[in-house]
Amino acid sequence: MAYVITEKCLGEQYAQCVAACPVECMYPGNYKNEPFMVIDPELCISCGACQPQCPVLAIVDSEDAAPDWAKVNKELAPQFKNNPKVTPRPANDPPKKPGHKLGG
Repeated sequence: MAYVITEKCLGEQYAQCVAACPVECMYPGNYKNEPFMVIDPELCISCGACQPQCPVLAIVDSEDAAPDWAKVNKELAPQFKNNPKVTPRPANDPPKKPGHKLGG
């Protein structure tokens, strides 16, 4: 079962997770006019390398943990797949959205 990026990434897009992914299944794009990342469930090998890299804890370890966001990831992955790669933000960069905080 694939890992899923949730609403905590919306507007943040730290992208620290991308470098950790051994199968390059994470893509950047815009969702609801905000920067966002998705995990392609067709390519994700559920290795877990991405999860500890997210400073806002936006990645969950199964589609069952966030079914609505799993659907968003699955729908957006084909659209985001060929987008240019993003430069990761420093992990200690304060979140951009009110209510988001480092470490969750």
